Amino acid sequence: MQLLPPLVRYGYAPLMLLGINGTAIWLASNGAPKAWLLAVLVAAIALSFAAERILPYNDAWNQPAGDAGRDVTHSAVNETLILASVAAIPALAAIVPSLDVWPHDWPFVAQVVVAVLAADAGITLVHLASHKVGVLWRFHAVHHSVKRFYGLNGLMKHPLHQTLEMTAGVIPLLLIGLPVSVASALALAVAVQLLLQHSNADYRVGPVKHVLALNEGHRFHHLKWAGIGDVNFGLFTLIWDRLLGTYSHDPARRFTSDDLGMAAKPNYPIQYLPQLTEPFRPTGSCD
Repeated sequence: MQLLPPLVRYGYAPLMLLGINGTAIWLASNGAPKAWLLAVLVAAIALSFAAERILPYNDAWNQPAGDAGRDVTHSAVNETLILASVAAIPALAAIVPSLDVWPHDWPFVAQVVVAVLAADAGITLVHLASHKVGVLWRFHAVHHSVKRFYGLNGLMKHPLHQTLEMTAGVIPLLLIGLPVSVASALALAVAVQLLLQHSNADYRVGPVKHVLALNEGHRFHHLKWAGIGDVNFGLFTLIWDRLLGTYSHDPARRFTSDDLGMAAKPNYPIQYLPQLTEPFRPTGSCD
């Protein structure tokens, strides 16, 4: 058992980024039934929970605080939306004009990398706008109401905001002929990234932490004070944050639940349905 903590510290992130994503890429490239990709997603979630319990960054964040059922519901609804968007690609391709300039002759893994980088740009820019535009912030605030930082928080989003982010990430790809198989691998990569980015596991990735948008940097994004958390917007990478001047990191900083949430809205609804209706309330704005 003493071997497990160091295995998690240095092996968990590579296992998820290369092992889980690599398996999904192999399955998608070989036309495997979508049920196999769902099985890989379930395995990724199980690994996430196991890593958080073997080597937690904050022990308290592994304990539910009346939010476990809500987080499961958010994750189920939003992951279903992601999968539905993949399933809808053939129909969308039939009605959306496409330039059909997708690099079909490239190795499949290279096609997935292109999709990841393109989606990262669209999602990151919408994420940034959601901190600057009042009406978008109302919906994005659901995600920033979290008081503990663990894997399932990644999909704790208002479904309308989740749809907006995914649309920004995928529509440009559809316009250049994104294949369904590549979209399937991309959908799994998004889920894996969200698990890693919000993970309570105290893992290490070395200098890569300055390039990939993982939990060590993303905690800064969830600082509850207005303006302080307007950093590290990237989903997959920190490339855009570096270009936009929104990258921030302090290796000495430690986080607790007192640092998370929204200082201007400390009593934001905790349960699922109230969170869905909060953005529509005239007095529920977190602007």
